[in-house]
Amino acid sequence: MSHLAPLIADLALILICAGVMTLLFKKLKQPLVLGYVVAGFLASPHLSFTPSVIDTTNIQTWADIGVIFLLFALGLEFSFKKIVKVGGPAIIAACTIIFCMILVGMGVGTAFGWKRMDCLFLGGMIAMSSTTIIYKAFDDLGLLKKQFTSLVLSVLILEDILAIVLMVMLSTMAVSNNFEGTEMLESIAKLLFFLILWFVVGIYLIPELLKRCRKLMSEETMLIVSLGLCFGMVVVAAHTGFSAAFGAFIMGSILAETVEAENIERLVKPVKDLFGAIFFVSVGMMVDPGMIVEYAGPIIAITLAVLIGQSVFGTLGVLLSGQPLKTAMQCGFSLTQIGEFAFIIASLGVSLKVTSDFLYPIVVAVSVVTTFLTPYMIRLAEPASNFMDAHLPEKWTKFLSRYASGPQTVNHESLWKRLIFALVRITVVYTIICIAIVAISFRFLVPLCQKGLPEPWGALLAAFITILFLSPFLRAIMIKKNHSVEFVTLWNDSRGNRAPLVATIVLRVLLAVSFVMFVIAGLFEISVGLVLGVAILLIVAMVLSRQLKRQSILIERKFFQNLRSRELRAEYLGEKKPEYAGRLLSRDLHLTDYVVPGEAEWVGHTLSELNFGKKYGVHVVSILRGRKRINIPGATDRLFPQDRIQVIATDEELNAFSEEMMKSSVVDTDIIEKSEMILRQFRIDSDSPFLGKTLRDAGIRDNYHCLIAGVERGEEALHAPDPHEPFEEGDVVWIVGEKDDVYKLVGEKDEKYDME
Repeated sequence: MSHLAPLIADLALILICAGVMTLLFKKLKQPLVLGYVVAGFLASPHLSFTPSVIDTTNIQTWADIGVIFLLFALGLEFSFKKIVKVGGPAIIAACTIIFCMILVGMGVGTAFGWKRMDCLFLGGMIAMSSTTIIYKAFDDLGLLKKQFTSLVLSVLILEDILAIVLMVMLSTMAVSNNFEGTEMLESIAKLLFFLILWFVVGIYLIPELLKRCRKLMSEETMLIVSLGLCFGMVVVAAHTGFSAAFGAFIMGSILAETVEAENIERLVKPVKDLFGAIFFVSVGMMVDPGMIVEYAGPIIAITLAVLIGQSVFGTLGVLLSGQPLKTAMQCGFSLTQIGEFAFIIASLGVSLKVTSDFLYPIVVAVSVVTTFLTPYMIRLAEPASNFMDAHLPEKWTKFLSRYASGPQTVNHESLWKRLIFALVRITVVYTIICIAIVAISFRFLVPLCQKGLPEPWGALLAAFITILFLSPFLRAIMIKKNHSVEFVTLWNDSRGNRAPLVATIVLRVLLAVSFVMFVIAGLFEISVGLVLGVAILLIVAMVLSRQLKRQSILIERKFFQNLRSRELRAEYLGEKKPEYAGRLLSRDLHLTDYVVPGEAEWVGHTLSELNFGKKYGVHVVSILRGRKRINIPGATDRLFPQDRIQVIATDEELNAFSEEMMKSSVVDTDIIEKSEMILRQFRIDSDSPFLGKTLRDAGIRDNYHCLIAGVERGEEALHAPDPHEPFEEGDVVWIVGEKDDVYKLVGEKDEKYDME
């Protein structure tokens, strides 16, 4: 008998248990995550009457890979631009919920006398609701199209993002075992530094790599390249002191901005499902039934803390964002469970060896209970809202009604605010890039040059290359926005604005000079005055260089092209309306899509023949034909069946246009009846006009619009006619055509051959 490795036997047991449980939970219409947890519980060594996993260490490694894939897939579904799109209400609500629930978790843990790190991790675990479970509950209850659900899903997007940040902070505190404010600020600064650096560099390089290799990318190579980028980022994140999950999420979010995002997500999904299942099964394997019985009190207390805390603070957070009481309570009651991130944070605590053994099974038990209660809590929101309306004091009700302003749109921003925001964004991003260039240069380039060349040539070469790479970014820091509309308007508007504007330029120039001085002083032992003089000369050369100006513009343009590539592709294919569509609304104009029906009378006609502008006041902006887009079509462009046309007009004009399209697409009943095809036959006799004529000379198709299906001659079987063979007396000709055409050809005297 051949020897079977324990890992293979363990995987067989895990996947069999997971398969059975997923079928059972699918039948019971329960989340599959719970099925995996139960499967792990059955396969764990804690149950003596079921087969158990032999080598838990290897399974834990696979579970760690599962976390990487889960976070990578989450990053693929996430876009940094979503933070802007979810709006203020979701941001206020998410931050309120997370902050308050962390405090609740720490309070519960402290009440039970747990150690400080257990309390902190518990707060992080119960602060995040489960996107998967809530989405499924909304789908099962038919609530996905309700107004409050969009706000709940926006809050969940932000919670997922903040969960990544929280994991990084918990990891840092666990490793340093330090809760001082300076340590926390350093951790946040380090996180923001690498987050911006990786995102900017990734968006600049990776879409370009995928674009250049597109012809070489089969589905197999796309999957391998994507996973290679994912695990490469995992290694980089680990070497810089962050968790592997954080690196996977960052690479997923970078790839989410590329045009290949949907394809990568589809290819990665089976792999993610497999390793994700192993992770959730490993979660169940760590549950000790005896420990659950022993800690029944904390489990009940934490469950109540989640149900009550999320209901109260979720409602409070949404109320603070300006939503009505009913909407706020519906949102708060929907968030009353913990799920995937609770398991991931619990696994983080276990892997770092900073949490107690009892915390993991407690959190799993709480997750199971709150998940089962989720649909009931969602249903309870409306009765609870009605109860609050009936029993709240009238003053409170009026106050909440006045406060509930709903989502607001800011139409006007001050010029100073827009200018300062743009300057800070540009300065921070380019400063981070410059710091990274200097750090890489002094870490790798300087030792290489000094080793390969004698002094001072090695230092000169290293300084030249470093400053050369810095120069386009330093120039951007100094010059960007100095000729913008905001800057010029403020400069011309008031003399009092000029001193602050000049100060913004001076500060940025000093920052650029500091970078150059740091490089020179780090490589050469010369006086400060000489270093300053050389730095100023180099800065002046950068400002005056046209080549650097062009290079700086090209770099920024390429970055924003890559950042918007997915949106541009969606606009090209008609999956997303272009940006200018929103601006038309202020002029009472709308951009609307129409699909041209195949039966419409417009099909085959040119735009000049249809003359939509004169007849209906409607102007065709684009024609989308399959994966081809024709922008600003000309008068000679024709409409074809299933073309999607984008038109601009007012509401009244669009209504008239829609009605006319429906009329042109209606098929007349008489036409339907006349178009019926029938099969008939007639005999060639001595008086027939077709006697002695060939099929071509007879003109049956041209003159009568009928088709000869076959000819019977004597004892011969029905056969296809020979176009060069003349008809003979006694031939029986079978014809197909529309009813009127056939009767016109056959005549009433031949109705004895009717085949009906």
